[in-house]
Amino acid sequence: MTSLPGPPGLLDALKDDLTFPLAWGTSPVRDPARWRRTARAAVEDALLVPAEPGLPFDPEHTPGPEGDGYSRELVTVTLTRRTRARGVLLTPHGAGPFPAVLLLHDHGSRFDIGKEKCVRPWYDDTRLASAEEWAARHFDGRFPGDELARRGHVVLCVDALGWGERGPLVYEEQQALAAALYQLGSSLAGLHAREDQRAAAFLAGLDRVDARRVAAAGWSMGGYRAWQTAALSDHVTAAASVCCMTGLKQILVPGNNTLRGQSAFHMLHPGLARHLDLPDVASIAAPKPMLFLHGEHDPHFPADGVRVAQDGLRAVWRAWDAADRLRLTVWPGRGHTFDSPMQDETYAWLDSVLHA
Repeated sequence: MTSLPGPPGLLDALKDDLTFPLAWGTSPVRDPARWRRTARAAVEDALLVPAEPGLPFDPEHTPGPEGDGYSRELVTVTLTRRTRARGVLLTPHGAGPFPAVLLLHDHGSRFDIGKEKCVRPWYDDTRLASAEEWAARHFDGRFPGDELARRGHVVLCVDALGWGERGPLVYEEQQALAAALYQLGSSLAGLHAREDQRAAAFLAGLDRVDARRVAAAGWSMGGYRAWQTAALSDHVTAAASVCCMTGLKQILVPGNNTLRGQSAFHMLHPGLARHLDLPDVASIAAPKPMLFLHGEHDPHFPADGVRVAQDGLRAVWRAWDAADRLRLTVWPGRGHTFDSPMQDETYAWLDSVLHA
């Protein structure tokens, strides 16, 4: 297969038509602050799910056993007028307020666990077995949330719709869920974005958290969610995205997950590509400190797409005179993974921007 699916040449031609007219450098707007407002408004329109900033969170906390230098609890919060979800909340021992990390889990076509991919579960032995297998496969057996809590961060991780206690979906149900939401004038990707915004606001509002030091972080789809939340939420002051940044055109190729019609719906905002490329959306976060980490041989994000994205990101941070706040790293020999050395770089970077 050498071209995109569908009638010969049609989708290739539509792909060629994408010019991203609101992108920095293409847009006639030359002031970075004004450009950010314009671009952010375009993304907000594409979400289809309305913002509900005044909605009460009504949290319910359930304490868990102590961790290694931190306390653990389950917390259930209202994320939208129609959705409520449970997450895990880790708090370092000692006197706060602490810096915090909103940890956003990946997709991975594994739905029985969500928050448990990032934080070791103490409340469900079946999910614990699945989580340990996942951590061994992708994270060298480590749980990023527990590592961050041990390093002095409050950590919140919540199930996205379809995962863990909010599922589980099966692979073939994703398109049906997305289609049903589109029929109702809503959006699966937009719902995720709004819920992540709300989770960030809840975390930043906790008495134990220093609201000036709140990061979003994640791997794979979690990396997408991290930079998207940084772009759309004023509560997020920094973000670390691992293995999820590219130019859109470079992943619209045969065999890429973006075209498979299932998992892509979690990251697909209808019509947004008529205005902005993926790095343009992430650049709305400028001039916040941001880390984008990639594996050299990641099959989901080809090197040409990573280069296009990095060029776009650099241009915006330079426009803000904030190039030193942007770190772009490609790990040689790595694929789609978040192994111990990559984690250590990410944790050290988070320490540098949140504990400064």
